[in-house]
Amino acid sequence: MSWYNEAIFYHIYPLGLTGAPAQNDYGAPAHRLNTLLPWIDHIQKIGCTALYIGPLFESVGHGYETTDYKKLDSRLGTNEDLTNFVAACHEKGIRVIFDGVFNHTGRDFFAFKDIQANREHSRYVNWYCNVNFGGNTEYNDGFSYENWGGYNLLVKLNQRNPEVQNYICDVIRFWVSEFDIDGIRLDAADVLDFDFMRTLRHTADEVKKDFWLMGEVIHGDYSRWVNGGTLHSVTNYALHKALYSGHNDHNYFEIAHTVKYLQNMGDLDLYNFVDNHDVERIYTKLSNKAHFAPVHVLLYTLPGIPSIYYGSEFGIEGKKEKFSDASLRPALNLEDYKNALTENPCTALIAALGKIRQATPGLSYGSYNELMLTNRQYAFARDLDNVRVIVTVNNDDNAAGMNLPVGNTAAYIGALSGKRAEVQGGRINVTIPANSGEIWIPEEQMKGETPVPAAMPKSVKPDVVKTKEEVADIAAEDSKDPDLLKAETAEKPVEANAEAAINTTIASEDSETVKTDLTKEESKEAKAPVKPDWSKSPEEMTVAELQAAILAKMAGNGPITDQMKKTVDDNIWHDSLVNWLKSFR
Repeated sequence: MSWYNEAIFYHIYPLGLTGAPAQNDYGAPAHRLNTLLPWIDHIQKIGCTALYIGPLFESVGHGYETTDYKKLDSRLGTNEDLTNFVAACHEKGIRVIFDGVFNHTGRDFFAFKDIQANREHSRYVNWYCNVNFGGNTEYNDGFSYENWGGYNLLVKLNQRNPEVQNYICDVIRFWVSEFDIDGIRLDAADVLDFDFMRTLRHTADEVKKDFWLMGEVIHGDYSRWVNGGTLHSVTNYALHKALYSGHNDHNYFEIAHTVKYLQNMGDLDLYNFVDNHDVERIYTKLSNKAHFAPVHVLLYTLPGIPSIYYGSEFGIEGKKEKFSDASLRPALNLEDYKNALTENPCTALIAALGKIRQATPGLSYGSYNELMLTNRQYAFARDLDNVRVIVTVNNDDNAAGMNLPVGNTAAYIGALSGKRAEVQGGRINVTIPANSGEIWIPEEQMKGETPVPAAMPKSVKPDVVKTKEEVADIAAEDSKDPDLLKAETAEKPVEANAEAAINTTIASEDSETVKTDLTKEESKEAKAPVKPDWSKSPEEMTVAELQAAILAKMAGNGPITDQMKKTVDDNIWHDSLVNWLKSFR
């Protein structure tokens, strides 16, 4: 196993966190990166063991239109500042990965500037895709070119060009030799050429032991990217969506279905998150802020590598704006949060989960086994070397009891609460407070470790433990198959019926009980065919309208196959659909 299998990531967008100007004037270096040095101790204190930071290199504006891959952005400082920053992270045992923006460059990149100056005679014409000197753009260069996402400020590199491949591989070698980084997050990996990614993987395997390549992939079969020849991991947008939607809709079936869907792809160590620099903050997305607790318990315990986006450990808000991501990438003063560990329940919970995760190998390597599932309660086990760790979550506004099968041990300890649950007949009876979660560890596995109790965001209603009859009633009410539950009620006593209802599992991916990928609003739209409103901009369209528009564009190029329709239907991310629609000419 490698360091990244056990990693807990912290994610920083440095231009935002440091309050750098929105536009780069390429002036004298401003040493803003040095202001992030105190954050390293903070990262360690909340239990994170790795840092994803980026974009970092010289660019025009938001950082993803690279001007120079070998020079720290002037708004952040100098290369020496970056070298020292990474070294300071390593001193604290924190691994560091950079953003690798290799799909496209900015228009100020040297190769593009040469094409502007020398046109057809430039030796770099073939460094980019589809340079056409008979076309033009809004920049009036006298030529056109392929871009990313419909944005001509992002010029798409020709990744099949050996010179481009060699250049980018040289960049990676430089980053390792100059800054001693431990891996790279590949921006827009879902549109990178696969042969190009294989070349990057070969370079990664050469430059440093356990050098990690993680790619930004929005949707699709992640095993296409995660394998021995391409990437080690990708961003888990499927789970990201399920975690907040499953809580907002009181629908743990959606989360459990997503986990099963991902497991069917193979043993992939995916990069799990609940928010990042491109999406709204989790505290903003949650209808009930108290769900912050069960959401993060799941983030830290479900299969995959957890990541916290800077500031979200404080429970800050961040709403995505129509034409700007600035609110998602704010400047923060760490001094404003100096007492967060003791006074902010969100921060305390994240720190507690980090400590538990580090001390519990089963949460990194254990198999996943579902134990109980209703819309409002969910339990599963992580099994490793005959040690069973049990995770329980509750999204209801009242406490709920659970009866769960356990491992061969005398008792379990709640790692967050310190509560003790004795094993009786191979099972434990536990009560989970409203809108909370718990990690149950065999008593002997605690090995002198003390529980790390953390106050959770308060529930909307006071905790009231439901009776078994009430649990059964809720399960029956929430079930997608009430006739089945009705039959079970007639045949079994109340206690057995409650357990049966609680342990309802997903029969198959095609079951009508688990077709919950759409939100309530989207489900209403899905009942009737949607026609795209071409008077709207892509940004103004709903998810359903975007899907319909994309299918209409596809139909113009030939018949729509079932697989093509499924690919479109499976993509429920607005930003991704916007960029997809814009890609049609």
